[in-house]
Amino acid sequence: MLPSIEEEKKRYQQHHNSIEDKGYVSFLEKSIEPILPYLKEGMQGLDYGCGPAPVLVQLLHQKYCLHCDHYDLYFFPKKPEKKYDFIFSTETFEHFFQPGKELLNLYSLLRPKGLLCVMTNLYHSLAGFEQWWYRRDITHVCFYHTDTFHFIAHHFGFHILYHDRKQVVILQKT
Repeated sequence: MLPSIEEEKKRYQQHHNSIEDKGYVSFLEKSIEPILPYLKEGMQGLDYGCGPAPVLVQLLHQKYCLHCDHYDLYFFPKKPEKKYDFIFSTETFEHFFQPGKELLNLYSLLRPKGLLCVMTNLYHSLAGFEQWWYRRDITHVCFYHTDTFHFIAHHFGFHILYHDRKQVVILQKT
């Protein structure tokens, strides 16, 4: 059963992420470090699903001098209307009620050869899935395996540039 919009937003409001939170910044760095070799000055980015505080946007600007817009269904709902060189989707894929629709949208927001950096915890087998802590969050409704990203790449027109086999995948639009 999917959570209601109210349940989802209430859960997200419990997050108190900030640029001053060294642990959270370190967590975000796990998605930033692998994509840095592919980013160049002047590229335009989007943080898709930034939550109530666009910390990734602040971090990219302050530490890496990269411009990044932000969007969030509940907290910054103005839909992006331009194309981007890169999109970060950190800890959002597991919240997608309609992942195919979201992937088509993300694809449409990327320029040719644009980069999609996904951060979501991957499961490796069904053994122990029921007890997996990540599955127990009521807002986590969609889960991914390494094979899922191979399917996504093939089906949606991406090439996998990077995959740590744990939680970070970088896809490039073909």
